[in-house]
Amino acid sequence: MRWSSKLQFSVPSSQFSVPSSRWKAGYWVLSTGYWVLLASATFLYAGPSADEKHISVYSPVAIYTLPVLEHAGHEYVGLLELLEPLGRVSSQSTGRLLRLRYNAVDAEFVAGKTRAKIRGRDFDLTAPFLIENSRGMVPLNSLSTLLPRFLGTPVNFRESARRLFVGDVGIQPSFRLDASNPPRLEVTFSAPVNPTISTEPGRLRMLFKRDPVVSPASQSISFDSQVITHAAYSENDGTAELDIEASASLMASFSSDRRTIIVSAIQQETSGTPATPNASGPGTQNPAQTSSPAATNATPASASGNPATHRILAVVDPGHGGDERGAALSDTLAEKDVTLGFGRLLRHELEVRGFAVALLRDGDTSSTLDQRAAAANVAHAGIYISLHAVSQGSGARVYTSLLPVEGTNKGVFHAWNAAQAPALPVSRIVSAAIVAEMQKRQFPVRGSSASLRPLNNVVMPAVAVELAPGTGGVADLTSANYQQRAASAIADAVVSVRDRLGVQQ
Repeated sequence: MRWSSKLQFSVPSSQFSVPSSRWKAGYWVLSTGYWVLLASATFLYAGPSADEKHISVYSPVAIYTLPVLEHAGHEYVGLLELLEPLGRVSSQSTGRLLRLRYNAVDAEFVAGKTRAKIRGRDFDLTAPFLIENSRGMVPLNSLSTLLPRFLGTPVNFRESARRLFVGDVGIQPSFRLDASNPPRLEVTFSAPVNPTISTEPGRLRMLFKRDPVVSPASQSISFDSQVITHAAYSENDGTAELDIEASASLMASFSSDRRTIIVSAIQQETSGTPATPNASGPGTQNPAQTSSPAATNATPASASGNPATHRILAVVDPGHGGDERGAALSDTLAEKDVTLGFGRLLRHELEVRGFAVALLRDGDTSSTLDQRAAAANVAHAGIYISLHAVSQGSGARVYTSLLPVEGTNKGVFHAWNAAQAPALPVSRIVSAAIVAEMQKRQFPVRGSSASLRPLNNVVMPAVAVELAPGTGGVADLTSANYQQRAASAIADAVVSVRDRLGVQQ
């Protein structure tokens, strides 16, 4: 890991200050430099165009979405981008020839040719291999036979929906109708889920963008009820959708383990008396034309009727990226590649525990330290986790900020390099929780403080986790199992201090 304290702006850092209370966009207009910084932070969160096609990949170690390119009537996806989250990848391009190594598997592809060589054997693609902007692209309809050659495990590719499953990762739903008054439909999943839920008169829609939900036994189910009548499953463009139809307005609530979604019909008013919702369902609310992530509905409830926990936004920041490679962990392995895979795993672990997660980079892109801090601050994140890797030592190191001596604060504003001050006590609690969870898993770890950026510049609880090799040496840094142990420990630790998180007042 290489920590940098160099500012990215020509204006001295002492001229910058940040508000210690909740962030408002107006606070950033302190100088021209801050206005530029806000624009950059906003760009980091810009989503893909609605016109883009995508493929979603679900595996035991990573769940991610990639853009799809159309060329000469065929759909393509980047081969390196497809393999990077699943294991260790390196490549070398010479003219039209691309040599690639995934873990211990060697392969060769030639631009414009359908014939490739994998594990020393010929393999025929369904369309010519492409090189676009230095990216090797393979046709989507070759993935069912191509990927098992690399992964050594079967894959299930639903080509029409662009959803690819590696191994047995599918989440199955089941249904149980409670014929109470008003009726309720319990949709139980084989693993925790986090759909976006929207309602309209007579319909409730669950959209699964990152959950590997697969179709039930029948894609269309009818219920013996005059109120909640029908459920239909569909999938398209990397997502799955479950629609519940009814003759009344519907609302949804989660069980505490996020494995069950309870869809409740809302009683209509009769004789001028307001309707009373089922005692174990959500409170009254006009559901018409609402759309929001399921865990942030205005009045959701758990299965027991208690209010659901507010979803906290966690910002996960894989260190380095782009031209900033970070530490050279081996002759071919850069720190930026390890932190990206580690970040994707941590995102998944936090999401299944009920957090909203923003990954500051989901590809080989670069941002300045100030842009990273600004993105977290503007997003009102509840916690910021910076990820790094080293080839020396073993296990992990967890850092909190050691604040430098700065000028005096001015009212609600704090000096830029001391913005962490109000949140530092909670940051230390988070660090101690991560250390304790890793120790439970026999994961060598130690906690310490250092004057680090961008930890110094964020206003919410913030830690940096530096992953070092295990007993297997540097190869552990790209091991899915090794990273999974660390990511699971971090996520469990963050859950244990959930009630302490949030932007400090």
